[in-house]
Amino acid sequence: MPQIIEITDFYAPELDVYARLNENQLLNRAEPEKGLFIAESPKVVERAMNAGYEPVSMLVEKKHIDGEAKEVLARAGEIPVYTAEFEVLKQLTGFALTRGVLCAMRRRTLPKVEDACQGARRIAILENVMNPTNVGAIFRSAAALNIDAVLLTPACSNPLYRRAVRVSMGTVFQIPWTYFSGQEASWPHPGIDVLKEMGFKTAAMALCHESVSIDDEKLMAEDKLAIILGTEGDGLATATIADCDYTVKIPMSHGVDSLNVAAASAVAFWQLGNR
Repeated sequence: MPQIIEITDFYAPELDVYARLNENQLLNRAEPEKGLFIAESPKVVERAMNAGYEPVSMLVEKKHIDGEAKEVLARAGEIPVYTAEFEVLKQLTGFALTRGVLCAMRRRTLPKVEDACQGARRIAILENVMNPTNVGAIFRSAAALNIDAVLLTPACSNPLYRRAVRVSMGTVFQIPWTYFSGQEASWPHPGIDVLKEMGFKTAAMALCHESVSIDDEKLMAEDKLAIILGTEGDGLATATIADCDYTVKIPMSHGVDSLNVAAASAVAFWQLGNR
């Protein structure tokens, strides 16, 4: 059973993970095997546990110990659970906890690109998408709309940042993902070459004159397709577009020139992942 601990000292070092460590400190690039992330709300914590992530400690509003957090607490093992009333926790963390629960969990070693894409037919590539809200929203759409894996370039916001996890509603734990990294899979090369060696055709989402429509029959009929989405504002790099098999556009009306990358991903996944 968890150890229920009443908070009496805001500055206790064991509370740093919730109140004073930033996302980069939690990630712990120097010692990634010690990296942590924060899952927020019972539903998200449950999805993380279902995916095999290990809880380290929890911060729970007192009324939720025998309420909404009861089931995840029962699964958490003998970890410390820090608790206080709502106003105390809000003062400690600086915001109201979603459903009164935060959980510090251990990160896991990321798979290789080939392993993340094992058996996949539709994958999404995020190129330099730096806003964690957009990353979380893209993961939620990917999980809901038949995308089998998500690959990210090194400049992307980390999918396990607190806001990304919260916006995704925990779907970051339900779909395989990893980063392009190292000499064997850096981006764009040899990353794109690795995708093609695995049999994927590559589709760059971009508004270019030579683009095909998202409902192009040949595009939709591809057996294995990698849908590549670019950063907010600038979109995909010119070199990335040039190296892809397709350049794909979503037809617009009323003079609108583009969609937010998260909205565009939902449209693309619905059209191209619906098989």
